[in-house]
Amino acid sequence: MSLLPKPFVFLRHGETFYNRARIIAGRFDVPLTPEGEQQARDVQELLDRPWSYIAVSSMFRARKTARLAIPGGRFHIFDGLRERDWGDLEGKPYRHPMPYTSTSLPGGESWDVFQTRVIGALNEVLAHHEYPLFVAHSGVFRVIRFATLGTHEGPRVKNVCPVVCTPGEGSEGWSLTSMSEAEAFEPTV
Repeated sequence: MSLLPKPFVFLRHGETFYNRARIIAGRFDVPLTPEGEQQARDVQELLDRPWSYIAVSSMFRARKTARLAIPGGRFHIFDGLRERDWGDLEGKPYRHPMPYTSTSLPGGESWDVFQTRVIGALNEVLAHHEYPLFVAHSGVFRVIRFATLGTHEGPRVKNVCPVVCTPGEGSEGWSLTSMSEAEAFEPTV
């Protein structure tokens, strides 16, 4: 399944306590830290524009980020933009390397099922709206990276740092660039 070649902006939710502690929280509906809430407020000016559509993950951390980052925005909630269910890995520390493309996660969602769900939700919006904003999760961005650049690998997208996703012309590929002056991706360690 491929991503429709239309431009959009992706925004990862604000920092959670699990992010800070580097613990896996895919299906866990965890709240934002006070820092995560401030991150969302800090991006208000940058996101202050008439979006054609704002699609938001059904998870609390994404919904709260959207409300703080785009006060008064009209949000459309998509269960298909939820973070991946990591099954037995939920609540455990991040691994190196993480089994992102695993076809089998005990008690969880395979990469193929996750990817199909996310691409379906993204394409549902892209088919009907020009230049939408998606507010979701780092796993959702890994699917976007895989669909646009051909690899899931790369640094984790930072919390609340908007990424402009633009399809190339002709044989040129997609570009994924920070909308702000800040670098959009965590340093690779």
